[in-house]
Amino acid sequence: MANPYRDMLTTPGVKGLVFASFIVRLPQAMIGIGIITMLAEQRGLYWLAGAVAATFTLANALIGPRVSKFVDRHGQSRVLPVITAFSIVMLLALLIAAYMKVTAPFLFILAALAGTMPNMPAMIRARWTALFRGNPLLHTAFSLDTALTELSYIIGPVLAIALSTSVFAEAGPLAAVLLLVIGMTAFLLQRQTEPKVVSSGIRIGSSTLRIPGLRIIFLALMAMGVIGGSIDVAVVAFANAQHWPTAASFILAAYALGSVISGLAFGAFRIALPLERQFLIGVLVTAVTAILPILSPDVYIMTGMVFVASLSFAPTMVVVMNLGTLIVPPSKLTEGLTWMTTGISIGVALGSALSGRIIDAFGARAGFGVPIVAGLVMVMVVLIGLRTLRAASATHEALTFP
Repeated sequence: MANPYRDMLTTPGVKGLVFASFIVRLPQAMIGIGIITMLAEQRGLYWLAGAVAATFTLANALIGPRVSKFVDRHGQSRVLPVITAFSIVMLLALLIAAYMKVTAPFLFILAALAGTMPNMPAMIRARWTALFRGNPLLHTAFSLDTALTELSYIIGPVLAIALSTSVFAEAGPLAAVLLLVIGMTAFLLQRQTEPKVVSSGIRIGSSTLRIPGLRIIFLALMAMGVIGGSIDVAVVAFANAQHWPTAASFILAAYALGSVISGLAFGAFRIALPLERQFLIGVLVTAVTAILPILSPDVYIMTGMVFVASLSFAPTMVVVMNLGTLIVPPSKLTEGLTWMTTGISIGVALGSALSGRIIDAFGARAGFGVPIVAGLVMVMVVLIGLRTLRAASATHEALTFP
């Protein structure tokens, strides 16, 4: 039986891309929680720590598509060094300002400016698309990429928290900055896999969000982000309510691990179904399994329930990325992929805020109601947009299943 992972990894340039992409995506998983831990250790003000980190995350989500638009127009090797250097300077300025106990407004300004950091998942996925467009191995590449993303969110936050709490307060975000320098350098050295700039007659100022299919994906991923963000907060509250706060760490680790395993397994198979049907099945399974955590009576059952609930996440993301490469023109691919990531980021922020308020008002278990509602919304969005997505999927069938 053919091994698609072996076929993919023997493609020239792929091993270097896998290594560099894993390093360069770690900072995105570390900086937010690193800022929170740093400011909490320095000042003991959790509202300030959360607000500054949220400023960075929101700025990154909103600025990211603009940065990616420049990348599509001028190429990764010309844009990323300049933008990354500016972001690194602002991040270092934020660390120095926090160390010197400057007033809060300066922290917010610097966090917003640091949010210019490029959206590296989109840059990496653009390279996978350039390598394997129209090839079944693109499915495998996106599966590996999704698993590596989940893995970075297992390792990154733990590393950032451990450094800031055991070495010195600024150590976590400082390590993220160093990894960003190393990872970006290694990434840019992979010239063999860099996508070529594609000229287009599309008006320069137009946003890829004008593409109807991408709007559907954006809204669906926002709802998916709400599920993830709300479960994170609800699990922490549930563990506290069970008088076992540290249990939240291994419950959330099981949540991420399930996604890693299912993502890698999904990449080993070639699914002979149109992409829009795979997407609908994925969101249906995600919506149904979002009900499981609220039924959990204790920490042990909760761990198993969230593991099962996470199994559909990575496969659904792989299908979404495949759809995105078909819906978005090659000349605007990086921007389109960035909007997808932005949808998830906005959803995570909304999910965290909504579940937090509901938990404060109605208790820990009530927080698991948010992912249930978000799952229903996600299914409705995909059902409404199914005809539009089907038109894009027809192209996939012609390319992959001749």
